[in-house]
Amino acid sequence: MRLRRHRQCIPSCSSPHRVDEDEIYWRQKGDNEELEWSHYAKSQLAQCFTNAMVGPRSWIGGLFNRSTNRRNDKYVDYPYSPLQVQRLQRLQERLQVPFDETRPDHQESLRSLWYAAFPNVVLTALISEQWKDMGWQGHNPSTDFRGCGFVSLENLLFFARTHPKSFHRLLFKEGGKRATWEYPFAVAGINVTFMLIQMLDLYSVKPRCLPGVNFVKLLGEDEEAFDVLYCIAFEMMDAQWLAMHASYMEFNEVLRVTRTQLERELSLEDVHRIRDLPAYNLLYQ
Repeated sequence: MRLRRHRQCIPSCSSPHRVDEDEIYWRQKGDNEELEWSHYAKSQLAQCFTNAMVGPRSWIGGLFNRSTNRRNDKYVDYPYSPLQVQRLQRLQERLQVPFDETRPDHQESLRSLWYAAFPNVVLTALISEQWKDMGWQGHNPSTDFRGCGFVSLENLLFFARTHPKSFHRLLFKEGGKRATWEYPFAVAGINVTFMLIQMLDLYSVKPRCLPGVNFVKLLGEDEEAFDVLYCIAFEMMDAQWLAMHASYMEFNEVLRVTRTQLERELSLEDVHRIRDLPAYNLLYQ
């Protein structure tokens, strides 16, 4: 069956905000953020979806660096406050922590995620077929964490604890006309984490792109800005998925459109706190 590709975007969450003088950034940016994903026959879809997130970080970095934000050296010397620099460094330290299935604290976080998702269902073991119900590739979630590290688990757990209604609505695919081939929730979450890291240029000492610079300003106002932005991005991705009537093989396009909208919101001149992002309201719909 041929899948139709819909290119419409969701109705913008934004009110008519004026974008600052860096509008030229968008003209230069073009379509460079196109992500590369493999496409297989339907029998290989589940494996296909997670391949990009499984493997050593060096490989993952290579995949995403083929299409990146337009870097600009003028942002390297941006005068951040000491607090902004401190919080950026703390966040970057989080990004360097791999998921280690032998660490008791990582095991406990994984259990906590399960019970946040399914509070009335007993998890029989940390390696169990039950994990597939949450949208993991197989019976051992640690294999999916290899590409993005412990921060991707932290993001999911933050989402579940801070916005449980929104978390469960996306987990159980509630609302809207859903596709026969839906995206797997947990693996999609890892994709969202890595998309944010790359979009904000967080593996650089200092971001060299406009969205990254503006994000650090938000981080100075709220140390949880990255985790909150993750929740917003996940909601935006799901809204785009529904508006585009997307199916499994179109996840790449959905994530690309989500990223573009989020970059634009991060470039609005009247966004001073993470709560000022127009899409923040999606968490409370």
